[in-house]
Amino acid sequence: MYLKFEGFPKNKDANHLINFIVCIFVFLQFMRKLKNEELNRKSIEDFKVSKKLPLTIVLDNIRSLNNIGSVFRTADAFLVEKIYLCGITASPPHKDIQKTALGASENVAWEHVDSTIEIVKKLQSKGISVWPIEQTEGSTSLDFFNPKPKKSYAFILGNEVKGVDQKVINICKRAIEIPQFGTKHSLNISVAAGLLIWDFFTKTKL
Repeated sequence: MYLKFEGFPKNKDANHLINFIVCIFVFLQFMRKLKNEELNRKSIEDFKVSKKLPLTIVLDNIRSLNNIGSVFRTADAFLVEKIYLCGITASPPHKDIQKTALGASENVAWEHVDSTIEIVKKLQSKGISVWPIEQTEGSTSLDFFNPKPKKSYAFILGNEVKGVDQKVINICKRAIEIPQFGTKHSLNISVAAGLLIWDFFTKTKL
């Protein structure tokens, strides 16, 4: 599509610019939302056999079932390896988890364990680099965190009020802090999980 504007100065550059603006306007006017069947979504079977992101999520005594469901949903979106539900963290199936998980808890591998400390030690014994997500002395800012190729990682997200248990932090070598610049310096668990998983996904090639 190319339009010739007679009323404007006879300047090729000006005419090109006007046509570009018109084309953008037309494109925006007719941009269409994709239907579900156009999204190339994996089947549950395809998901289970797909290569996973080398990332495990550890939920340390999370109270909110809606937060748990949201973490499952984000983990599904980016092919997270597994989720560990520790302590008081509730397990699927549960209607309040399902509200936000939208079925993702049926796809993403998960396991409930009583002790966060024990699962952290188990992961470390397998050579997995375990990082609590917490504001600590000497923490690594997320923007400076660079995962090593062919290395598996685990992120620990803590209780909504108390954060990651200090005893858990004590057995970890380093922590990641999400930089914040407002008055609260506190993020919802599901929001933090979304930022962390997306950041890891962009820095890691499957």
